[in-house]
Amino acid sequence: EVQLVESGGGLVQPGGSLTLTCKTSGFSFDIYYMSWLRQAPGKGLEWVSYIDSDSKYTDYTDSVKGRFTISRDNAKSTLYLQLNNLKTEDTAMYYCANTQYPYGSYKKGQGTQVTVDS
Repeated sequence: EVQLVESGGGLVQPGGSLTLTCKTSGFSFDIYYMSWLRQAPGKGLEWVSYIDSDSKYTDYTDSVKGRFTISRDNAKSTLYLQLNNLKTEDTAMYYCANTQYPYGSYKKGQGTQVTVDS
């Protein structure tokens, strides 16, 4: 069974930082492109970032470039997202997914809530 379990979310003030972790099992993590997605209250699912299987290539949506960093540890089948200089508009449920972009068939976890508020 494919499982993705996100953690690390929380309440943080604007300008603060968080590190999100996604522990996976049930599939060959080391050959999959992985991504982070987010969904703000009342809005649709938004792609945030992806990383290729070898950590050679990454990309980010424009609104988080320079502030978020995606990384992975294939030995631990774990994906990370470092969130720095957080803004109120980053408030959302964050999901990891075993896909480069959220199209077609893929799996995502249950999510971890990030709330940015003073």
